[in-house]
Parts: sequence; C-alpha cells; structure tokens
Amino acid sequence: MSLVERVQAILLKPKDTWAVIAAEGGDVASIYKNYLVYLAAIPAVATFIGLSIIGAGAFGISFRVPIVSGLVNMVVGFVLSLVMIFVLSLIANALAPTFKGEKNALNAFKLVAYGSTAGLLGGVFNLLPALSMLGVLAALYSIYLLYTGIPVLMKAPEDKALGYTAVLIVCGIVAAVVVGAISAMFTKGPGMNMGGGLSSDNVSIKVPGSDISIDTSKIEAMGKQVEAASKKMEEAQAQGDTAAAGKAMSEMLGAAMGGGQGGQPFAPETLQGFIPAQLGVLPRTAIEARSDKAMGMTFSSVTSEFGNDSGRVEIKVQDIGAMPALAMAMGAWAQSTVNRETQDEVEKVYQRDGVSIKEEYRKDGSRAEMSMMLGNGVMIEVSGDNVGMDGVRAAMAALDVNGLARLKRQQ
Repeated sequence: MSLVERVQAILLKPKDTWAVIAAEGGDVASIYKNYLVYLAAIPAVATFIGLSIIGAGAFGISFRVPIVSGLVNMVVGFVLSLVMIFVLSLIANALAPTFKGEKNALNAFKLVAYGSTAGLLGGVFNLLPALSMLGVLAALYSIYLLYTGIPVLMKAPEDKALGYTAVLIVCGIVAAVVVGAISAMFTKGPGMNMGGGLSSDNVSIKVPGSDISIDTSKIEAMGKQVEAASKKMEEAQAQGDTAAAGKAMSEMLGAAMGGGQGGQPFAPETLQGFIPAQLGVLPRTAIEARSDKAMGMTFSSVTSEFGNDSGRVEIKVQDIGAMPALAMAMGAWAQSTVNRETQDEVEKVYQRDGVSIKEEYRKDGSRAEMSMMLGNGVMIEVSGDNVGMDGVRAAMAALDVNGLARLKRQQ
C-alpha cells in the first residue's frame, strides 16, 4: 500500500487492516523510513508554524515563540516522537505474556507505529493553537486502534485486550514524562535561548536503522531563513498580494524543513549522463530525467528502464543530499548493518569503501534490488525482475558509480 492508502485503511477499517499488517514482512527501519518519518513530521511542523509563525493568544494578548527556539523544538520533538514510538513498542512486547499474548518485537513495533496514526495526524490541529484540543481527540482514537490491533498482532485473547491497552497507555504516559525530561534537556527549557544564542554542540540520538544528529548551528541558519521568509509573507499579506504571500509561505516551509542546507541539487541532465544506453543484452526502453520543486526545495532524479522478453531492470538515480531531512528519511538504512536470510529471501546491508550498500532478493530469481548511498547524497537504486541478484549487480557495475561519487555540490 501507498502511504495514503495505509493511513486511510488503518483509520477507516482497522480490524481488516491489522490482519494485512500482521501478514506483511518488513523491519523496523523500513517502517520508520516509509511511514513514520512522514507522519511524525506533521505535528512537529504544525506546532512550529502555529507557535512561531501564526502565534497563540487569548484575552487580547498574543505571543510567538522565537523562530530559532521554535525550530529547535520542532526538530527535537520530531526525533523524540520517533524514539517514543520505539520505546512504547518495547513495553508492548514485554507486556505480552502478562496478558496471555505472544512476544514478537516486530509485531509490537507495527502495533505502536500504525496505532499511532490517528494521534500523529491529529497534530495538524497544532497549526492553530486554539484547536489543539482536537488533536487530543485524535489521540484517543489511536487508543482504540491499539485495542483492535492487540489481539491480531500480539495474539492476546480479546477479553484481555482492554486491560493490555490500559496498562500500555499508563506505561506510555510514564515513558512520555521521561522523554519529555530529555526533550527539556535538549531545548534547555522554555525560558532559555529566547534570544537565539544556541550552543554549537550537536545532539545525537540513535533509533533502529538510523543515527540522527541535530546540528544546532544549522538550525540557527534555518531560523534566519525562516524569519526572512516570514517577513516577506507579512509584507505581501499587508499589500494584498496573495501570489507573493503564497510563494513566501512555500519558502518558509522549505527553510523549516532544511531546504538548501545541503547545497545546490545536481541538475537532472548531469545525473542522466551516467545512465548507459544498454545493459548487456537489455536495451533501454524508457528514460525520464526530472527536476521537481515544492515548498522552496528542488529534487532531481533520473529513472531508466531496460528490458526484453527475458527480464526487466529499472535504474533510479536520485539526488537527496540537498535536502537533509529527505536524506535522513530515505537513507535511514545506510546507518545499519544487516544480514538476514529466510527460506525464500535474503537481505543484506553493509559498507564497502565508505559506501553503504543494500541488497534484497528472492532466491528464485524473480525479484532483486540493490541500493547504494554515496557520500555526496546521491542514491542509486537498481531493481530487476527475472534477472536474479547477479543481473542486478551487473547492472550496478555498468554505471559509473565512481563518477557519480565524485560530483561536487555547490553551496
């Protein structure tokens, strides 16, 4: 399922969807990368906009959290929400035998990750602080999602699910207090750094599949960009120029998400030059080089297809290094080392000559995938049908990977 389809399914048909989720493979890192990083960004970004851009107030008094402090809270809140989900999954797994369920770390993580959907989506109400209580109601629906998912994923009897859910929520509240204390340490409390003077130290947090670092000096730079874009938006609104106001809003959101912090993106034409016209006996049947702009950010990618009656290969080269938040999400696997094998499938993640490599393939040769994360933020993905892992490796070898790795990004 796509992200949107999964969100709709778990919210509208939770009982049916839990059975689908239980039957799925995957791992903790892939759920973080493909699902949680997007949903966790919603309350973080919405809170930043609501408190630092729109502002809050009552009884004729209004205030805004300073831009830099708001950015710090946004990034730290985003990271710690990911950590909190993992911590709660550990608790859910440990509680399983108490309620006659079965311990299963992956299923426990699925339970908490997908069960948190309503609460994370409800964070959008933080755009208007006056509506934030609606987010609390959304969080209550997440409790129901957990309740319906426990019998399916943790194999607990239905008559034990209510008690299981209640204890899990109480433990989660305690864990949230601890995580909140950690958050206060990173943000130095609401009364600190209101003038924008941040420490140059980095904060690093490890969650499964990723080492996440918060560079406070870059946050301060983002704060200046957001503040400048915010002034443009206010000036455009005052003049009644809705087009300019919309453009300024896009620039502001892009700056908040780290747009431009990684340097200029590589041109799609540059990336296309590294794609061959033919892979062995497989001719190139299609190619698309594109540059997309959204919220003040630019993304470059090239996708090429090769194939004949015997098999098919797709090569995708993406520049994600210009957008640190995107690189963190899509390249989370690059920080891991994995060696997993089942009767039918193999998955490996390893590092070679400073390059992170991921291989996934079915032993019958029907499907194989290989990804490389280069040091300059270029990610290469090669997938193949009916060519086997050797065919995919050969396709990767046909690319000028060293040339791609040597590309220098302009700041």
